[in-house]
Amino acid sequence: MYDVTIVGAGPAGANLARLIGERYKVLLIDKREPGNGAEQRPDGKCCGGLLAPDAQEMIARLGLGIPKDVLVDPQLFAVRTIDLNNDLERLYQRFYFNMDRGKFERWLISTIPAAVDRQFGSVFQDYSAIRGGYEVRYTRGDQKHTARTRILVGADGACSKVRRALFGEKRSPEKYISIQEWFACEAPMPYFTAIFDHEITDFYSWVIPKDGQILLGSALRPGKDVAEKFERLKEKLTRLGFAFEKKTRTEGAYIYRPTRASRFSAGKGDVALIGEAAGAISPSSAEGISYALRTSLFLAESLEKGLQDFLPRYSAKARRIRFNLLLKNLKSPVMYVPFLRKLAMKSGLRSIR
Repeated sequence: MYDVTIVGAGPAGANLARLIGERYKVLLIDKREPGNGAEQRPDGKCCGGLLAPDAQEMIARLGLGIPKDVLVDPQLFAVRTIDLNNDLERLYQRFYFNMDRGKFERWLISTIPAAVDRQFGSVFQDYSAIRGGYEVRYTRGDQKHTARTRILVGADGACSKVRRALFGEKRSPEKYISIQEWFACEAPMPYFTAIFDHEITDFYSWVIPKDGQILLGSALRPGKDVAEKFERLKEKLTRLGFAFEKKTRTEGAYIYRPTRASRFSAGKGDVALIGEAAGAISPSSAEGISYALRTSLFLAESLEKGLQDFLPRYSAKARRIRFNLLLKNLKSPVMYVPFLRKLAMKSGLRSIR
C-alpha cells in the first residue's frame, strides 16, 4: 500500500515527488522510458521551452537553481508582437529563460529522492475505490500491473485520465491543439515573437529562436482545418520575411485554456489534481510551468499535517490559483479582442523602439 501515487512526472508530478518523497511512500508513474540515467520526453510533446517570470519566481521560492546546461542560446529580453488583424507591430521588454524543455524535466526528475518508486515506461489505465484508498491499474509494455494507494494524484496534463475519471469531459477547460514545427536557421532573431490573427486562431501563435533553430507554433481550435490554418500562418509570416525552409521536426499536443476560473479543480475525495490536469494554466499565454510548480507546492504543504483531510487544506490554498486565473481572464480581452488590442498597441504604452 503506497501513501501517494502520482500519475505523470512532468514539472507538477516531479516537483511533488521531490517534496514528499522522503516523508511518504510514493509511487510515480510516467509513460516515458529511462535513457542515459534520465527520463526522456517522448517525441511529439509540444512546448516552447521559455521559463516566464512567474516560473522563475517559483524556482526561487522552491530554493532551486537551474543548471546552466539546461539553458540554450539566445537568452531573450524582448517580445516582438505582430497583430496581423490590425497591421500593427510593437516590441516589448520581457525577461525569459530560454531552455531545453526535455533537459529541464530531466533535471527536475534527478532531484527526486531515491526512495520514490519510479515506474517509467508505464501507462496509467484507470483506478477504482477500495477499502482505505484506491487500486491503480497501469501497463508496462504488454504487462498489466496494479498498485494500492491511499491517495491518488493526477499530474498527467491536458486530457488527464485521472480528471476524466473524476468528472468526465463536462467540467474540463476548453481544449486547443498546439502544433509546433522546428526549422534550421543560421541567424535566428534575438527575441520571442507573438502573433495574433483571428483568421488563424482566437488564441495566439509564436516564433522562438533556440540553439540554431526557430520554432513556429500555434494554439488552434480543434477541427478539420487545423493543418490548413497552420500552413496559412506560415504563408503569412513568410511574406513578412520569416524563413521556414529546413524543417527538422513537428510536434503536437492538446492544451487546456481555462476561460472560466470555475474550470479549475483541486480534485475530489482522496484524488487530487495538480498542474494542467487541474486546469492550472494561463488562459492568456498558455504558460503552465509556474502553475505546475505552485499547485504541487500547495499540495505538498497540505500533506505536511498528514494524509487525512488533505484535500480541504489543498482546496483552500488553491483559491489563490482560481483568483489568479480570474485576473488572467480579465486581462485576456485586451490581448484577444482586435479593437482593444489595436488601442493598446497604438498607444505604444510600455513598448520599446
